[in-house]
Amino acid sequence: MTERIVIAGAGHAAGQLVASLKQQKFAGQIVLVGDEAHLPYQRPPLSKKFLAGDLALERLYLKPESFYDDPQIELRLETNITSIDRERKMLNTDGGDITYDKLILALGSRVRRLGIDGDGLEGVHYLRRIEDVDKIRAELQTRKNAVIIGAGYIGLEVAAVLRQAGLEVTVVEMTDRVMSRVVSPETSDFYQIEHTGQGVKLRLSTAITAIHGDERANAVETADGDLISADFVVVGIGIVPNIELAADAGLAIDNGIVVDDQCQTADSSIYAVGDCTSHPNSIFGRRLRLESVHNALEQAKTAVNNICGKETHYSQVPWFWSDQYDLKLQIAGLSTGFDDFVIRGNPADRSFACMYLKDNKLIATDAINSPKEFVQSKALIAAHTVVDRDELADTGVQLKEM
Repeated sequence: MTERIVIAGAGHAAGQLVASLKQQKFAGQIVLVGDEAHLPYQRPPLSKKFLAGDLALERLYLKPESFYDDPQIELRLETNITSIDRERKMLNTDGGDITYDKLILALGSRVRRLGIDGDGLEGVHYLRRIEDVDKIRAELQTRKNAVIIGAGYIGLEVAAVLRQAGLEVTVVEMTDRVMSRVVSPETSDFYQIEHTGQGVKLRLSTAITAIHGDERANAVETADGDLISADFVVVGIGIVPNIELAADAGLAIDNGIVVDDQCQTADSSIYAVGDCTSHPNSIFGRRLRLESVHNALEQAKTAVNNICGKETHYSQVPWFWSDQYDLKLQIAGLSTGFDDFVIRGNPADRSFACMYLKDNKLIATDAINSPKEFVQSKALIAAHTVVDRDELADTGVQLKEM
């Protein structure tokens, strides 16, 4: 009997799952089920080079169409999954039922919605899929004034692209600084200065209560009653993990689908990877749900190794990145709970690092145009290295020497 692996989801993690199964010479059937019309593709460029028109659609795809032209692989695109029948080991979809021997949930996440009056008007955009970028690009042909709600990665990356395209851009953020969830106040200050210097208008500590317009958005209303004119609106207020299918099937949920360090759920026939998972991290000593490409790819490799009989335990330093203008922000580790902070380098040089300590150990680094600090920080974080803060601040001392 030929073993069948069914992959629920067709995003970045799913593409890596197929590639890893082929690399491991898995001899059974591979069925990939996704609700989009596209082959698995990269999402990070959507708010960067793809939106700017600097990256062709074909280059978004993780693998060309010919990669999937294999009798071993069955693609079920534009197919919605309705439920998981664990007892019968069956995935129920609107295109028919699919039995599995192993099921890998690579369900990803979806955009968080505003849920306010007017958020369904024409001209209000969210950015998660290729089609979303197509709609925003169409606005650039005739519209000149954009309001972006949310000053996280997506909001600021879109702001940079739109500003460089010559649009008037206003970014509205509820908290008192940009990227407040992921970086230090010092890093926030640097990016705020950069964006305002590029002509972006920042409205911080400002909540949006409604979007106005008859059929099409023409303004956003703030909590203090101000109206900000807008030809169109882009909303970037975070994502929500797609856990409902797993929850309905009785799998454990803890801010994500609960998996062990082999990416296996409590059901030995079901694995889960990527944004939708909650996994134990031995480096940070707690359970994490990570919204990152690195996590999606490495969990996919881990799951496939274990399915193919190569016992692998997932334990890596999380990392993330963001491109804005000519600035590359690379974040290693997680800064939550830090008790000390060091600036390495000079922000005025537009190449420096913000480094977070806890109990004299490096736990995270924000590296801006400083790839060496980023790479070497990962090793220090993984090793729980006790560091001297004065040496950490001294650019004459190499991090690898610590």
